[in-house]
Amino acid sequence: MNRWLESTFASLQIREFRILWVGTILSFVAFFMSMIVQSVVAFEIAGTNTAVGYVVFAQGAAIAIVGPFGGAFADRWPKRRVVVVCQLGMALVLTAIGGLIAADRLVIEILAGAAFVMGSAFAFLGPARQSLVVDLVPKKRRGNAMAVTLIANTGSRVLGPVVAGVLLGWPLAGAMGAYFAMAFFYTASAISMTWLPKSIVRPRGSHGSVISSVIEGFDYAWRHPRLRLLLFFYLAVILIGFPHVVVLPGLIENVYEVDAPSVSQLFAASALGAVVASVWVAQYADSQRALLIYSLLGAAFGVGLISLAIAPGLTSGRLAMFFVGVGSGGFQALNAAVIARETAPEFMGRVMSLTMLAFAGFGLVALPIGVAADYVGEPATLFAMGSVVVLVSGVMGRALARQAADPFPLAVEETAAAETTGEAGDETVR
Repeated sequence: MNRWLESTFASLQIREFRILWVGTILSFVAFFMSMIVQSVVAFEIAGTNTAVGYVVFAQGAAIAIVGPFGGAFADRWPKRRVVVVCQLGMALVLTAIGGLIAADRLVIEILAGAAFVMGSAFAFLGPARQSLVVDLVPKKRRGNAMAVTLIANTGSRVLGPVVAGVLLGWPLAGAMGAYFAMAFFYTASAISMTWLPKSIVRPRGSHGSVISSVIEGFDYAWRHPRLRLLLFFYLAVILIGFPHVVVLPGLIENVYEVDAPSVSQLFAASALGAVVASVWVAQYADSQRALLIYSLLGAAFGVGLISLAIAPGLTSGRLAMFFVGVGSGGFQALNAAVIARETAPEFMGRVMSLTMLAFAGFGLVALPIGVAADYVGEPATLFAMGSVVVLVSGVMGRALARQAADPFPLAVEETAAAETTGEAGDETVR
């Protein structure tokens, strides 16, 4: 048991990473609370899946527009400073929305505008926080650190829905209290960052214009076949499968015939499954089996969505969502690990920003998914999404298996070459 714990959580032996990990939990709790709270608030304002999709679309549009630049700046600016500024900005936006709810002045257009601002901040925050892991953890534990970071993610997927559900159902708090709580979590996470050492800024990430840096990031990802395939695989699964969250409030009210805040039970069940899967896969993050497990988890996510589509009530829906969480959570946990293994440190922010584009696509697809659910119903929409995810996972998994013969990523070779020539040696700390 002790040996399993040491191998699974090896990166937490590093003090700086432990501090980052705790701050990550606080930040993710706020993020997963927002997914529930803004969906419930949008559905209660307008009463349609389309309204929920509209708000999620605004957030996705922001990530699509700003995302590549967020990754470039993560490689050019001090990452710690980027994380602190973005989190404090998000806390201010959440506080403002809470105030509008208290004054009964919130409308869908303002909620969507706030989602756009939050998405823009997240486009900078996500790549900076993930690439900061690379600065704090030695190469031999990098895959494990990425997987353990996703354990924080999935653990927050349990805690976030629980906190959101309690606050939404508490008459003294409600949506207003939930927004103020999210602002508090982001602020606390920003404060924890001050205990970390100053960030490393690598010259290959900071020279030239921002546009050229963005183009260089795209070119780097495209020139590495396995990295390119992993990015396309992740993009497809997130784009097709993750918009299922848009139809959950409608599924709760229209199919299960219970009140919309009860959607937190579905999110919590999914989060619990994600925690189980993430803890399990962390031990395989640096193994040769990582790619196979990654592909199987993508398919399991699709099967979970199909199960949710045919679930007749809230009890069976919670069980189906547990398996949705197992597939999606494990898939996400291993994605960060396998991509980190394939990517040179000086490109980490830009490559991670490309994974953020998957969530931008998810946001953009959310609107037509919401419209479709209003016309054909939530179960039919979920069944179609799950079936396509299973198909994509099979095709992409087979393509990855054909490339798995080369165990050594080009990123490692390029980094070694850069260190030999001194190209990656002149780092500055800010």
